[in-house]
Parts: sequence; structure tokens; C-alpha cells
Amino acid sequence: MEYLLLQMLNGVQLGLLMFLLAAGLTLTFGIMDLVNLAHGSLYMMGAYIAWTTIGWTGSFVWGALLALPVTFLLGVVVELVVARRLYARDHLDQVLATFGLILFFNELVRMIWGPGGKSIPVPSFLSHTVQILPGVPYPAYRFAIIVVGALVAVLLAWLVARTRIGMLIRAGASNRRMIGALGINIQLLFTLVFGLGAVFAGLAGLMAAPITSVKIGMGDDILILAFVIIVIGGIGSIKGAFVAAMVVGQIDIVGRAFLPDLLKSFLSASAAASAAPAISQVLIYVLMAGVLVWRPTGLFGQRT
Repeated sequence: MEYLLLQMLNGVQLGLLMFLLAAGLTLTFGIMDLVNLAHGSLYMMGAYIAWTTIGWTGSFVWGALLALPVTFLLGVVVELVVARRLYARDHLDQVLATFGLILFFNELVRMIWGPGGKSIPVPSFLSHTVQILPGVPYPAYRFAIIVVGALVAVLLAWLVARTRIGMLIRAGASNRRMIGALGINIQLLFTLVFGLGAVFAGLAGLMAAPITSVKIGMGDDILILAFVIIVIGGIGSIKGAFVAAMVVGQIDIVGRAFLPDLLKSFLSASAAASAAPAISQVLIYVLMAGVLVWRPTGLFGQRT
């Protein structure tokens, strides 16, 4: 039971990281109708920028706080230079253009930071363990990710549901032409939303860096899961992105932890260890297929 609890907490931690990435993606897709394959590159850039700012300041906290506005500015520049020209195009043009951005950012990272990976050490004040329950220790840094992710989720829910900018975001997701006709500066709204999505992606990248690695293309794999999450939760729905991220995180982590022992009953140990991660991934896509059959708009997407 203790092992199950630890793995479920790992699933929550992974789910919150993916929620931060998927939240920005679902806002961009839901409001702008923009298929942004380069969103994972913003996740990567957030990690590399954090590596630089942490080195400059010598502090993980100050470096992270400095990296977020830099990532926001990067998102604004991408929106002004590239994304703004794609809103009127069809999805195929958007896919091709944002795929080009992936190649651009990968080469940009190679030129600035080099081809080798980087590592961000876990901050010293979070290098210990905390007692979740008596006799059940859990890494303090992973617990901090859960706390920060939960706080950001609450803040985002409040922003979308209780503020004027949130009202405009929800209105833009429903009918962006109408709010433009009412005198709202739709271009400025798009820029702010794109920058906000870049901040969420960068925050996920810098928080994941100490437990994974900072390398070229690090956002590509997790971007696929982010798209799966917004399809399951419903495009444009923050609540749907959160619920779907929690479910996907549990399936991925708990499956990887417990499937090997189950598979060892009829497979060799090495075969079971290699098959378990693949089966966990397959289960996620099976869930997505089931949701699309049952509710094509996603769990919390608007019916049309």
C-alpha cells in the first residue's frame, strides 16, 4: 500500500506537469484555432532559459522567477512573428509552419547551448524527503512540484472563471468574431494568451529539468501526451485538461510500476520490463479512442 501511494503521488506529479503544458495548448487551440506543434519547443526553451538564469543568479528560485518572464517574451515574439500569420490559414499550413518552428528552436538551442545535454541540480533546500504518512517518505522536490502545480491550476481556474480577462478568453473560445465585433482588441488578446501558454510550458520545463534532463527535443514526446490530454478533456476546457492530465498521469506511472510484476507470470523479466511501458502508453491511447467514440468533443468539451 505504501508503494502504491508513492506511485500514485508520482502519477499526480506527472499529471500536473502535463497539465501545465496542456493548459497553454488548449487555450491556444481553443481560442485561436491554432495547431501549435511548437508548444513543446517552448517547454524545452523554458528549461534551457532556466538553466542559464539559475547559473547567472546562483539560486534556483530567483533563476526560475527570472526565466518565466523571459519565456513569456519569447512566446509573444513567436506570436507576433509567426503565429499571427497563421490564424487565417487551414490546419495543414499551421502544422507545417509550427513543425518548422520545432526545427528552428532545435537548431537555435544547438547554436547557443551546444548539442550536449544540461542538468539542473535539485535545489539544496528541497533535496531531502518529507513524510507523507508515518514511515512513508517522499522526495521533497517532487512534492514541491505537486504543490506548485496545484497552486497554478487553482490560479488558472480563478483567472478563467472569475476575472475579466478570463471572461474574454471564454468568449473568444466560443465566438472570437463576436467579441472582435464588440470592440475587444482580439489581436492583443491572442498575444496575451499565447504568451500565457508559453509561460505554462516554460514552467513545466524548468520544474521537470532537475528530475529528467535538459536536452534538444525534450518537449517532443510530452507534446504528444499534451495533445492526447486536450482531446480527452475537451478542446478549450481547462477543467477537462486538468482531469484528463490526472487520469493519464495515473495510467502511465501506475502502469509502469505494477505491470512488470503482472507480466512476469507469463513473460521473462526482461521482456516484462520492456513491455510494461509500451502497454501503459497503449492504454492511454485506448482511453482516448474510447472517449472519442463515446463523446467526440471530449469529456468537458462543448457540444456543437
